[in-house]
Amino acid sequence: MAPRHTVWNTNATATPQVMSSRPKRVAVIGAGISGVVAAAHLNKENIEVTVFERSSAAGGVWLFDERPPLEASYPSIVASEAERKQPFDPTLNLTEEEYRRLLHAPPGPCYVGLKNNVATRLLQTTLNSFPPGTPDFVSHNVLKEYIQDTALKTGILTHYDTEVKELSKNGDEWTVEAATLSERRDGALKATSWVSGKNVLLIGAGVSSTDIAREIGPFANTIYQSHRNGLFDLPGSLLPENGVRVEQVISFDPPADSKTALDILPDGSLPTIVTLKSGTTICNIHAVVLCTGYHTTLPFLPTHYAPANTPPTAASSTTLITDGIQLHNLHKDIFYIPDPTLLFIGVPYFTATFTLFEFQAMVAAKVVAGKVKLPPEEEMRRVYEERVRKKGYGKAFHSLRETEVEYVDQLIGWANKQLDVRERLKGHTAEWKEGKKEQVERIKALFAAGETARGELEVIC
Repeated sequence: MAPRHTVWNTNATATPQVMSSRPKRVAVIGAGISGVVAAAHLNKENIEVTVFERSSAAGGVWLFDERPPLEASYPSIVASEAERKQPFDPTLNLTEEEYRRLLHAPPGPCYVGLKNNVATRLLQTTLNSFPPGTPDFVSHNVLKEYIQDTALKTGILTHYDTEVKELSKNGDEWTVEAATLSERRDGALKATSWVSGKNVLLIGAGVSSTDIAREIGPFANTIYQSHRNGLFDLPGSLLPENGVRVEQVISFDPPADSKTALDILPDGSLPTIVTLKSGTTICNIHAVVLCTGYHTTLPFLPTHYAPANTPPTAASSTTLITDGIQLHNLHKDIFYIPDPTLLFIGVPYFTATFTLFEFQAMVAAKVVAGKVKLPPEEEMRRVYEERVRKKGYGKAFHSLRETEVEYVDQLIGWANKQLDVRERLKGHTAEWKEGKKEQVERIKALFAAGETARGELEVIC
């Protein structure tokens, strides 16, 4: 199952300030919803588009893959090292072939019980409708099928099982170096249940942590959810009956009587004492799950990383990635300021993702087609730096919480000022805005239900 390396050239020509000439071809990396809508709207502008997707199907984060992933590093490694390929480890319970496939296309973040937390009526794009009668909240499979159906109906050329290894640019031409697996095979590995009757510690109290707690609730003994009153924490009242909300974890320490190498204890628990911020300690923990978010990496653009351990505040005017918490130097969260032929769809969060990404794709396609011109580089730089002064660096930089409609109105309004009346874009519909209001009220009611965690802290060392 050796990968086959291929090089594609995309003749995307543009000056750094304005996209004054039309690209002949555009490469889209990824066939999640952002890639599908981007490709579809570029295609509407009669631009030749090729999509590269390293999984075997479209769907992005909604594509469930039951294979157990390779164990992540902890503590997290720097973003620039995140996808560096490691040699085969013969101690793993994998064949070399399985290992290489996992490296080529790792399982995504989708888990068995994942559902959308934004209603489907707020996610429906202009390209495709959900089947009649689709509920507001559905399983990941429904959203995956919607993305795949949209990709099929828009007829975009997609190379599946193809990992983009590196992007480079010489003059006005981008070169895409990619590797395609030359052989397809089924036989996915099945994950076994490892929480039955066990005590599990979840680090983090956001959506994923709470979902995991509810999924393993019927099988686990006690579930501890550690939090530090973060901006993205959900109420403790959402935990299952055997869930306990506890404070921030300060340290994991070996037992006081430990004198030798630490092994799993006879009862299957971990040889560690968990110390919380208050000084309370917990033991008899069988598994720890880190629900602490993710870092953004762009392994195919190695020259756009800052040197390892560069803080976000020291990002240069050409840096895209420092610590992986945000992307740097983007105009309107889309256009790379030093070279706007490099575009990103889907960076903002706290949004109705599908529709927000489509609005970005609509505008991006008009810019790539030369119908909408970007401001001079110095103006884009000024706008970006003003945003940095307002929001600072970090995770919240790309958040559109409570400002999604304003962002879309500004983005669409900016494009429409340059478009012929027949081509002007439309923003959110009245029905969408009504649905958004309902969602906001639902979330307010959820948090108003209280922060009281279920259960008592029972296992204390």
